[in-house]
Amino acid sequence: MNEFDPDTHRMIPEQRWFDDFRMGERFVLPSRTMTDALFLAFQAASGDNHPIHYNIEYCRARGLPGMLAHGFQTLIQTAPGAGLFPFVTEDSLMGFIEQSSRFLKPVVAGDTLYPALEVDELSPNRTSGVVGLHSTVHNQRRELVLEGRQRFLLRKRPG
Repeated sequence: MNEFDPDTHRMIPEQRWFDDFRMGERFVLPSRTMTDALFLAFQAASGDNHPIHYNIEYCRARGLPGMLAHGFQTLIQTAPGAGLFPFVTEDSLMGFIEQSSRFLKPVVAGDTLYPALEVDELSPNRTSGVVGLHSTVHNQRRELVLEGRQRFLLRKRPG
């Protein structure tokens, strides 16, 4: 019987370094329908209690099509950990250094979101480099509801 080695217990055994990334490379993240249960879970985690996010009658009284997702609830759909990026960079990832986003259209309960990350920056340093990812979230109507950027510091491949 082989001896178990926790260092080899990985989702993606082949690791990637700064040098391995290419402009335009995409990391598609799982789609998800924004259900009432997800709204409640976000409320519990965030502490946000504004009725626009959790009270359908409040929203209807204001002419809204449904409860609105909090912007951060839409943003978290772009978490790289939902996809492969952090698994292929376990050995090279030094840090998550920046995030920005713009909320372009409302997301309501029942919308299905399709997030993706695309390499749009490769800034080399001496022993490391910054990988920038353009983040997008589209809804089921093919509308862009969120656009942003995330930047990560990665080690270059060891000599």
